[in-house]
Amino acid sequence: MASFISSLLVLFLISQNSCYSFRSPLSVFKRYQESTRSLSNDCLGTTRPVMSPGSSDYTLDIRMPGVTPTESDTYLCKSYRLPVDDEAYVVDFRPHASMDTAHHMLLFGCNMPSSTDDYWDCSAGTCTDKSSIMYAWAKNAPPTKLPEGVGFRVGGKSGNRYFVLQVHYGDVKAFQDKHKDCTGVTVRITPEKQPLIAGIYLSMSVDTVIPPGVDAVNSDIACLYNRPAIHPFAYRVHTHQLGQVVSGFRVRHGKWTLIGRQSPQLPQAFYPVEHPLEISPGDIIATRCLFTGKGKTTPTYIGGTAKDEMCNLYIMYYMDAAHASSYMTCVQTGEPKLFQNIPEIANVPIPVSPDMMMMMGHGHHHEDVHLEEDTDWPGVNLKVGQVSGLALDPKNNLVIFHRGDHVWDENSFDRNFVYQQRGIGPIQESTILVVDPNTSKVLKSAGKNLFFLPHGLTIDRDGNYWVTDVALHQVFKLGAEKETPLLVLGKAFQPGSDRKHFCQPTDVAVDPITGNFFVSDGYCNSRIMQFSPNGMFIMQWGDETSSTIPKPGQFRIPHSLTMVPDHGQLCVADRENGRIQCFHAETGKFVKQIKHREFGREVFAVSYAPGGVLYAVNGKPYYGDSAPVQGFMLNFSNGEILDTFIPARKNFEMPHDIAAADDGTVYVGDAHANAVWKFSPSRAEHRSVKKAGIEVEEIKEIEIFETHMRSRPKTNETTTEKQAQEKQTQEKQSVVQESSAGVSFVLIITLLIIPIVVLIAIAIFIRWRKVRMYGGDIDHKSESSSGGILGKLRGKGSGGLNLGTFFATHKGYSRKGFDRLSTEGSDQEKDDDDGSDSEEEYSAPPIPPAPVSSS
Repeated sequence: MASFISSLLVLFLISQNSCYSFRSPLSVFKRYQESTRSLSNDCLGTTRPVMSPGSSDYTLDIRMPGVTPTESDTYLCKSYRLPVDDEAYVVDFRPHASMDTAHHMLLFGCNMPSSTDDYWDCSAGTCTDKSSIMYAWAKNAPPTKLPEGVGFRVGGKSGNRYFVLQVHYGDVKAFQDKHKDCTGVTVRITPEKQPLIAGIYLSMSVDTVIPPGVDAVNSDIACLYNRPAIHPFAYRVHTHQLGQVVSGFRVRHGKWTLIGRQSPQLPQAFYPVEHPLEISPGDIIATRCLFTGKGKTTPTYIGGTAKDEMCNLYIMYYMDAAHASSYMTCVQTGEPKLFQNIPEIANVPIPVSPDMMMMMGHGHHHEDVHLEEDTDWPGVNLKVGQVSGLALDPKNNLVIFHRGDHVWDENSFDRNFVYQQRGIGPIQESTILVVDPNTSKVLKSAGKNLFFLPHGLTIDRDGNYWVTDVALHQVFKLGAEKETPLLVLGKAFQPGSDRKHFCQPTDVAVDPITGNFFVSDGYCNSRIMQFSPNGMFIMQWGDETSSTIPKPGQFRIPHSLTMVPDHGQLCVADRENGRIQCFHAETGKFVKQIKHREFGREVFAVSYAPGGVLYAVNGKPYYGDSAPVQGFMLNFSNGEILDTFIPARKNFEMPHDIAAADDGTVYVGDAHANAVWKFSPSRAEHRSVKKAGIEVEEIKEIEIFETHMRSRPKTNETTTEKQAQEKQTQEKQSVVQESSAGVSFVLIITLLIIPIVVLIAIAIFIRWRKVRMYGGDIDHKSESSSGGILGKLRGKGSGGLNLGTFFATHKGYSRKGFDRLSTEGSDQEKDDDDGSDSEEEYSAPPIPPAPVSSS
């Protein structure tokens, strides 16, 4: 009887544990839905100017101060005063915005803002005096940099003293979670006099009407130009949903010359003018917007809401400083007679592929994009060594950092992380290859006789290469056109943990606004270090992982870095903890982590692309693991996996680095396969896929930790819509859970009942035998033998099945002391039979103090 009760107790414990495991995915999913939200409320900017080291230039963050619009099509304005009274020049613009939140953004210059409030409704106006547009952004447009020697004049006697930021918030549904938005732009200002002054020419329709159902509707604007000559160098188009193409021309003596032509459904950036031209007095500037009324049931008018339309062409120009004008407009409807001769290309819509549309930043559209290997790209057959780093230069060329004939294996370092193969000398071949992204032709090579074991690579906006060498324990800054390093940090071949030493540093990331750079250090230190542009130490953060459940800010090999300039964050591939951690770049404060089952135990590399997409690659699975080695496409805001991808040619063996281009193209470099793959976006089916005619909606588990959520109480969903959504989610999951629970519960009961039945049969048999052998003495004998067979079976518990020991052995283990960590560079791959790691890196005792250096 006691055995029977013990068995029932075991059954109860296991069934309770099983029920918990069945509930867990739903509870995790619900917690994920409740806690995730857009991170666009990270107001990391400063109202104070940030000086550029070694230069008189400075940057100024111009952002919304944490606003939450309550109505759709809200226009909000915010003013910033120029920090100096002297004449200065704006030479660069860096946006901080996402089209998921902001419809478009304009930056004005003036001397008298319409309000002195912290921010205000723009219906009250932007400025009370004359204002000029200096910058415009929409649809996740990339940054705009002016040509050398060109700037917008501000301050002084004739320049504007105030910036006024105007943001149009289109759909208020983006703010259902009540988060605070800090959309804006960072401007770079120099006091150095610029010989050429930049300005904006705005051609705009004010009276166009688009009839419903009409295939093609033209909106024409034209003005005679009578100012001093201007030289257009960039243009930007803007319409809403019905715009097909916008074209701008210079008309001189009846000849039409194209200034710029683009689809307004593409990122609304300032695109460079293809052919230089001059607009002189007597020329006509003519613009045509082509619309379609298909699908509409009512007329569409020019207006300020997302349901209205606009027809705008912004021409960015420069002119001589002596008679410069910073802003001109044209709102005059063009004469039909003039536009009879417009080139036919103005009437031809520019096709926008679904792939490009998907990559433009709408979070729900990202779900429909799938990455596939470009099997026509010959770069996968490049002859390279172990590929350790990838990056894209300002011209969008692919740059590869590889190890040539050097290999990282078990003989490379001693137990104190000192490199043991200095005698073979540095790599004699070029370790840095600049490759054409289309043909894979090697355009340029560098890095001969400099490195021993290359690792990380990043490229700043000026085209400088930042690399790490784990054998040298150093970080290098290399000019794109120079062989001699511009900056070297760390002591050659000396591992250490102080401010002047690294221990196998893995990667570098450069802040495009401040120029500060970050170093992940590394295999034997667990920290992120921040330096000024000239290499002065600023701060560091991070600790070694101390338990099987790593805490925020703890690392087990911070292996890869990527800047997320849209949100002012730095994200780290925390390799051996199998997660991505993100931090405020300015403070090092933890923001969140992204961790999925699909990652497995390792995340090797991470890369961010404008528009809110994060890309990552994991490591080769350990013995018994089910997560395959693959690439990931992630929604940065909520961490959701949007897509996974693998090569069609060869196989991932140890994908070591990943680089993402603005157009959605992704490159992956492998340190074991010695190969680089190119992946291109293509339209995919919705992630709710149909299998065998039955629609199966995929539900992902994710862990998102945000600092502000740590002590958050449970929320009560009160609205009917939320209750309906939760009920629908629970109903969908209950089908899966009940089916799985039913099968598992029956299996467990069956397995437990069998030994119980056997025990009862044995007891009955024994009792029958004793009755035959002892007759009436059976009661006394049975009491004295209660420690017999059943007692012995219970006694086995101390040396046999112990639930505490059993479950403890399945909770993971802690790698401490001299346990080996997984490796990357060895030719010896993981053994599928024993699950051991390959032979590149090892965990070792704390680093001994570095020798005192006189330098």
